[in-house]
Amino acid sequence: MAWGPFAEGKNNMFKNEVLVSIGEKYGKSPAQTALRFLTQEGIIVIPKSVKKERMEQNFNIFDFKLSENEVNEIRNLDLAHSLFFSHYDPETVEMIIGLAR
Repeated sequence: MAWGPFAEGKNNMFKNEVLVSIGEKYGKSPAQTALRFLTQEGIIVIPKSVKKERMEQNFNIFDFKLSENEVNEIRNLDLAHSLFFSHYDPETVEMIIGLAR
């Protein structure tokens, strides 16, 4: 499940050359391309937006399908670590455990 599929725009996600280039082929935004990638990979996405236009765009991802090559290009963007916090940091782990109490 991707509860933050846009990574809060970190690492210039909305200007990423791979997502922009692939999206242009289909007339889609980088955000729509990312959402399509995630859903095509079987990941449930929960995008956040307060703007009606963007909410509508977030639903408009089922009229195209990424090729295997495009999926692999997007997979290669994975940094193999969280952009929000380290799951290996003892302070972070303690904070998360504290939330469950």
